[in-house]
Amino acid sequence: QVQLVESGGGLVQAGGSLRLSCACSGRTFSSYTMGWFRQAPGKEREFVVATSWIGRTYYSDSVKGRFTISRDSAKNTVYLQMNSLKPEDTAVYYCARTRYSDYAALQRVTDYDYWGQGTQVTVSS
Repeated sequence: QVQLVESGGGLVQAGGSLRLSCACSGRTFSSYTMGWFRQAPGKEREFVVATSWIGRTYYSDSVKGRFTISRDSAKNTVYLQMNSLKPEDTAVYYCARTRYSDYAALQRVTDYDYWGQGTQVTVSS
């Protein structure tokens, strides 16, 4: 049984920073691509960033240069460092796992097989 548990969300002022964590249970963590998505009220879930098991990282244009994904295989944990936060970054953030590594698949919600419960990030102006 695979479980993903996010933490680290909260309320921050515009320009501030937060670091999200996603702890993954189960073995073979290092053999999967881990991604972060977000969903704002009334909007569809959107791709933010993913780091593949073959070492490639892909960012959406909206967060490139501000967000950084990293993974610690010893702790089975993936992190999302978010800097220079903007009010439009406000959303529930989800981590997810997929066996795919190509950019097209990484952006598709349907290509991820396990999801966390989400953590709220609110950026005030």
